Amino acid sequence: MILFLASRPVTAPPVPARSRRRTPAVPRLPFLRPYARIFAVPGTRAFTAANLMARLPMGMFSVSAVLMIAGSRGSYALAGAVTAVGLAATAVVGPWTARLVDRYGQARVAPPAALLAVAGSLALVLCVRLDAPAWTLFAAYLCTATTPNTGGMSRARWAHLFRTDPRALHTANSFEQAADEVCFMLGPVLAAFLCTALFPEAGTLTGAALLLAGVLLFAGQRRTEPPPAPRTDRARSLLRRPGLPPLLLTFLCTGAVFGSLEVVTIGFADGHGVRAAAGGILALQAAGSCAAGLLYGLLPPAGRPAARFTGCVAAMAVLMLLPLLGAASGSPAVLAGVLLVAGMATAPTMVTGMGRVQALTPAGQVNEGLTLAVTALLAGIATGSAAGGWATDHLGPDGSGYAVPATAAALALTVTLLGRLPARRRG
Repeated sequence: MILFLASRPVTAPPVPARSRRRTPAVPRLPFLRPYARIFAVPGTRAFTAANLMARLPMGMFSVSAVLMIAGSRGSYALAGAVTAVGLAATAVVGPWTARLVDRYGQARVAPPAALLAVAGSLALVLCVRLDAPAWTLFAAYLCTATTPNTGGMSRARWAHLFRTDPRALHTANSFEQAADEVCFMLGPVLAAFLCTALFPEAGTLTGAALLLAGVLLFAGQRRTEPPPAPRTDRARSLLRRPGLPPLLLTFLCTGAVFGSLEVVTIGFADGHGVRAAAGGILALQAAGSCAAGLLYGLLPPAGRPAARFTGCVAAMAVLMLLPLLGAASGSPAVLAGVLLVAGMATAPTMVTGMGRVQALTPAGQVNEGLTLAVTALLAGIATGSAAGGWATDHLGPDGSGYAVPATAAALALTVTLLGRLPARRRG
């Protein structure tokens, strides 16, 4: 296998002679070879570093806004309503922004979209500082809906670079999922630290600066950018693509797993007198997912993609039963260990799912397809958060609420299995 990996060529767009550089030596450690191969392509390290800078604020903005608004207005209800409206607006506007990115290119669309989003964040800070009416907070936060899907744009570049190399694309998608987990694990921690250690607006201001700088640097990496796909006629809606709607429903259910798991875990920790440890417990779940994503990228994709995705969803459905057992022990430490294990199925599910989206989406609509997947996830997270909160209030903080993520995972598996029926009938 090592010889096969070392000898297989990496397909990438031609690089001008004056910009060609000697590719880094492949490390002797065999398990690092797949990642060394993808980052040996010129330009990949630069756009990845810039994208990580732009992606980190995605885990900061909501927490920063809640801490800033609740601290100044004394209302968590208002803070939650503002962030919820912003999330809903992003779900609506995001696919349209991604469609423009596909049509006109990342470099032309992403910077102005990020600039408008940053202006919305700055307007929110001013409204809070000036004690403006509550409706102005909603209006300001609505402007952040144009935030470009930086993770989707990075995945689109990998899909373009390795469009004829499924093995390398699998590794790249695994890395991207691990990067998502790291950003959403570190982002809230950084936001909470800045808002409490410095001043309430520090988290939002830092996130805005990182977003703008990261997007500008990312957009400046032109040689790895996918070419735009101008459309002279009305493009067919992606929601009508065979196989894509069931896949998006699976993402919706998977998002419900994430959202409910977070709320129920916080309720469990609060009910057992360790609320301050809730962040650490959730970080272990994210760490398990991150580690699983990186390890998954080292393995060659085996079997047909649809069957592989079904297997990953099935594993997630089984492992999401573990938190119910861990909570029954009444020990936060036991629950933390269980969540570390349970989280190991989510990254492979997301990696394989994003790969399926790329395979089912036309080349000129990749950003739009990936953003639709993220939109479905966001909608699922919002729904799961509400369901998890209801379960915690009505069933108590003893961990019975973990039935919600378990049910959401089971629904994801059901939708996946039902979605494969039409394909089997056609076959």
